[in-house]
Amino acid sequence: MAVGTPYAVLVNGSAASGIRSVGNRIRLFRYDWVPAVAGYLCLLAGVLDVLAAIFPHMRRARVQTLAVALPGVVSTLATAASLIVGVLMVMLAHALRRRKRRAWRAVMVLLPTGAVLEALRWHQRVPAMVTVVLFVLLLIAHREFHALSDPRTRWRAVVNFLALTAFSFGAGLLIVSAHPKTDIGTPPLTDRLQHVAYGLVGISGPVQYASTRTSDLVYYSLAGLGLLTAATTIYLALRPSSPVPLLEETDERRVRALLARHGGRDSLGYFALRRDKNVCFSPSGKAAIAYRVVSGVMLASGDPIGDVEAWPGAIREFMDTATRHAWVPAAMGCSETGGEVWAREANLSALEIGDEAIIDTGSFNLTGRSMRNVRQMVNRIERAGYTCRVRRVGDLSEAEKAEIRDAAAAWRGTEVERGFSMALGRFGGSGDGDCVVVTAHKEPEAGAAAPGGNIRAILHFVPWGRDGISLELMRRDREADPGLNELLIVKALQQVPDLGITRVSLNFAMFRAALARGERLGAGPVLRAWCGLLLFLSRWFQIESLYRFNAKFQPRWEPRFLVYPTGRDLLRISVAALQAEAFLNLPRPRLRRRGKADPDDGRGASTAAEAREATAQHR
Repeated sequence: MAVGTPYAVLVNGSAASGIRSVGNRIRLFRYDWVPAVAGYLCLLAGVLDVLAAIFPHMRRARVQTLAVALPGVVSTLATAASLIVGVLMVMLAHALRRRKRRAWRAVMVLLPTGAVLEALRWHQRVPAMVTVVLFVLLLIAHREFHALSDPRTRWRAVVNFLALTAFSFGAGLLIVSAHPKTDIGTPPLTDRLQHVAYGLVGISGPVQYASTRTSDLVYYSLAGLGLLTAATTIYLALRPSSPVPLLEETDERRVRALLARHGGRDSLGYFALRRDKNVCFSPSGKAAIAYRVVSGVMLASGDPIGDVEAWPGAIREFMDTATRHAWVPAAMGCSETGGEVWAREANLSALEIGDEAIIDTGSFNLTGRSMRNVRQMVNRIERAGYTCRVRRVGDLSEAEKAEIRDAAAAWRGTEVERGFSMALGRFGGSGDGDCVVVTAHKEPEAGAAAPGGNIRAILHFVPWGRDGISLELMRRDREADPGLNELLIVKALQQVPDLGITRVSLNFAMFRAALARGERLGAGPVLRAWCGLLLFLSRWFQIESLYRFNAKFQPRWEPRFLVYPTGRDLLRISVAALQAEAFLNLPRPRLRRRGKADPDDGRGASTAAEAREATAQHR
């Protein structure tokens, strides 16, 4: 070891604990904590400066000295500038924590400006020196801020305009109300609202202040807020947009080729063909992972597709993509084998989140006491005049596809389409001819018009290799008799063997094991409390009812897992998963491939979540 070399053992070009290698350079210190600390300090400084600009007494108390990175209050213009920069710092804080390169560049411009103005404001060097230290720290740790910008559209300009307008109006009302008034006392609320509305567009309002300086201060603050709203909105609207991830035709062909060879491994594999997913491939091209980015979470579903030996390469590509964009990586609905590979290759943790109900068609029958309720319900529905047909989608005519599509759209129970991990999002698309559709029929009563003609319920299955299918859609006419879903499933299980199908995957039951164990004699207080919480959440998410419905058919249960980086990411991943499944609905535009409409025009999108809603209504 050469003289002066740090005491460390180098193995394959990497240093031991405490030393980090970047390219050909060795660094003695780790700076991975800097983005989080800088982000929170940026947020704190911005909030304090906004408050100090709004409320005059905070400036007199010099609370604003904590916001060392912002301009000082030496004039009315400086106060307005302090307010604007404070808002910008708050807006940049989250991106700074996520290691975004553009946010780092913006803060590096604001910090030295704030240091100079802070020294001029209070004639103190200590706050300015603290700002300089933070600036130097961010400069040294600049390699930690490497993340690229997220995919974006010009709809972000609309969101920015609405959010900043609401904030500017609220903050402007506080500014108008907090400053000294005229001799007549506090102006009426209508005058204050009018003053804010005029001030945001640079026009003086009806409120008259006793002090000219106060009047100018309010005017410049309101005008600054209006200018900030307009400038950021124009910037977001005019900057080049980057494409939101969508499944391209070339990637779809490659994924279909992998499914043709290895699609029998995972019942969720076919759902990688959703139009709103992107795909990353292993270097060899023998494995792929489909994902969607939701609220900064790179969310995959199911196991990687393709050769198991190539899974590590696809996982490394997935993790590299997440690192480049500072996204939180996660995969929901993995099998036990998939979870082990994810945990080993990506150093992630695994959490069991439920079980998948799988039925072997060769051993299914309605005999025995355990199937008594299902048998009785099926017989009753058949006596009511319902019949079922089981067909491949490729065998349907275009008129039949349109009829089924229209019926499914009319029976959808929610305004938005739900689903991500177990939903295809279309019906009758090109290349989906191997899907299986089960329809229940009954002639409508005289004078009654039903959507889809005499179709009263639908099941839609996607391929699971050569000999399996996985449930994707379950919908029925709300006016149909209860128990129709049971009839559809039974008839499907009895007739799909004629199509060469030996295994059928039904719905995914969240936390099934906890519900089952919590009911047993001797369950501990912790397990009972957890079971009670799940029963409470079942009022909104149909957790218990879906488990009960699936259990009627005596399936075998296959556990499914969520893999995640750390425990502190679980809440964020859970929220992203709820957004992906459309349980948390945030306003956003419908995305579509440019120049090519979906085969079903978006009317027949399906989800496992909607199936859960439908199955719960028949209990």
